[in-house]
Amino acid sequence: MPEWSFTLLVNQPLTAEQADAFDHCDAFEDGSVSYTLGPENSGDYKRVSDASALKELSCDIDAPTLLDAVAQVARGVRLIPGLRAVGVRYGDIVTLEEAAQRCGRELSRLREEFAGFPRPEPGTGGTKFYSWRKIAEWLARTGDAVPETPSDLLIADRALRLADALEGADVPPGTLRSLGLPVT
Repeated sequence: MPEWSFTLLVNQPLTAEQADAFDHCDAFEDGSVSYTLGPENSGDYKRVSDASALKELSCDIDAPTLLDAVAQVARGVRLIPGLRAVGVRYGDIVTLEEAAQRCGRELSRLREEFAGFPRPEPGTGGTKFYSWRKIAEWLARTGDAVPETPSDLLIADRALRLADALEGADVPPGTLRSLGLPVT
C-alpha cells in the first residue's frame, strides 16, 4: 500500500489538553501524524516564528489513495475534542519517489529518456529533493501532462473547507439538497 505525505490543516493550534488527547489517541499511535505544540499562552502565538505551523499536522499515511489517506486522518482528528480538519495541502519540495507517486509514473527511466529533467533543489544535503512544480512542467513538455495539484487533493481540500464552512451554520436541508449535498 502506498504511503501518502501531506499536511492536514486544523481549525486551531492544539491546546495542551488536545495534545495530550492526541498523544493517547489510538488513531495516531503509529506516529504517522505529528504536530507542533505552541506556547501555553495563546497570546504568545504571535511570537512564534511560523505560527501557521501550529495549525498543521504532518502526515505520512498508508492508504490505497490520497483521498483515503486524508479521510483517515480527518476522521481521527474528530476524536480530539474541539479539533477538526479544515483543509489539506501538498508541499512543492518532493523526493523522486514522492513525485512518481503524484504523477503515477516511474520517473527515473523517463528522465533518462528525455533531456532537461529538473535538477535537485540546492542545499538539500544527502537526499535529493526536487520542485514538484518544475517536474510537472517538465512532464508537460515531454507530452505527459500531469495536473500540478492531484484531483484527490483538490477534492479533499474543498470537502474539508466546505465542512468547516457548514460547521454550526444554519442551512436548511432543502438548500443543501439543492446544492447537491447530502443531508444527514
